[in-house]
Amino acid sequence: MDPAPDVDAILDLLEESAAYDDGEPVDLLTHALQCAALLAESSPNDLELQVAGLVHDLGHVERPGDDAHHAAAGAHLVSDVLGDRVAFLVRHHADAKRYLVDSDPSYVDTLSPRSRESLAAQGGPLSPEERAVLQGSHSVDALCALRRADDAAKVPGATTPALLAWLSVLRAVAGHVPS
Repeated sequence: MDPAPDVDAILDLLEESAAYDDGEPVDLLTHALQCAALLAESSPNDLELQVAGLVHDLGHVERPGDDAHHAAAGAHLVSDVLGDRVAFLVRHHADAKRYLVDSDPSYVDTLSPRSRESLAAQGGPLSPEERAVLQGSHSVDALCALRRADDAAKVPGATTPALLAWLSVLRAVAGHVPS
């Protein structure tokens, strides 16, 4: 089976995300493009991290307004196409916010008002047990990079590559070569 329709479905969801803003100053597609571009700049050799930045909030398309479950919903949407690591990063990007709030008290001041509001629905700062699990993850640095890019990717009018510029990266992460 050709995986291209799966990548196309993700592109369709990303295009659809332009209709949602989740209470932030930019729509979700703009946010996704900014997040991915920031990660491409900071982690140019980590295509999976960049793609996770691109797709991390797709759960808001499936579950608008569901702050507590959008990360798991997004991971479910992309796991079969983009693999376990991307799904892991998407699933835990809200936990990374909770981790950073817990480990760096000044971090909460960098959050947008909407992100501070959603923090409560997402569980607030991590419990000691949750923190230990996240710290034990081999991806804690990537999760924190994703989270920081997520926080910074809310700039109205910022210039980023267009969605189709990500097609070859999506295809590479999905595991097939463009024809």
